[in-house]
Amino acid sequence: MKKRVLLGMSGGVDSSVSAVLLKEAGYEVIGATMQLCENSGSEVAIEDAKKVCDKLEIEHHVIDLKNEFKDLVINNFVKCYSCAKTPNPCIECNKHIKFGKFYEIAKTLNCEYIATGHYAKTQLLNKYNQVVLKKSKSKLKDQTYFLYGMPKELLDKVIFPLSDFDDKEQIRKIAEEKNLTIYKKPDSQEICFI
Repeated sequence: MKKRVLLGMSGGVDSSVSAVLLKEAGYEVIGATMQLCENSGSEVAIEDAKKVCDKLEIEHHVIDLKNEFKDLVINNFVKCYSCAKTPNPCIECNKHIKFGKFYEIAKTLNCEYIATGHYAKTQLLNKYNQVVLKKSKSKLKDQTYFLYGMPKELLDKVIFPLSDFDDKEQIRKIAEEKNLTIYKKPDSQEICFI
């Protein structure tokens, strides 16, 4: 029986190729796009993710997390900024939304794992007898700085399919070879709610 994985799909190249790689590795992939805020780009992201899922013949869900995102990420950002602190909303989003809430949703869909298109790696370290977060192979795209706050108890439930790739061009080439129309889509910008 295939192991089920819930993949966070932004409609971009990285998450789309992650779906390809997970399927090729033998997982039963369920795609999910999170609605985090009201903006014109979210509908395009949902549509792009749905097209990729249709092409790859995988199930796709749209998950409304706007209230949670506002409470846990935006309000925290505003509060910190008003106190002359330098908040990093991406760290809070990853900790609370993209991994915390997302794993809760994965369990309701009977998924054993969650996955994202982040450039990061997990590894079991025997000397500590635990799974740890490690840098990806890509020196330019590594995103572990934004992931350090993710719940440690979830590290053995997270898959990062892009962990061993050197650069984005390799990912774009896979997307093009698989005839995914998003292969030329530009990278997303940080602080999505601005």
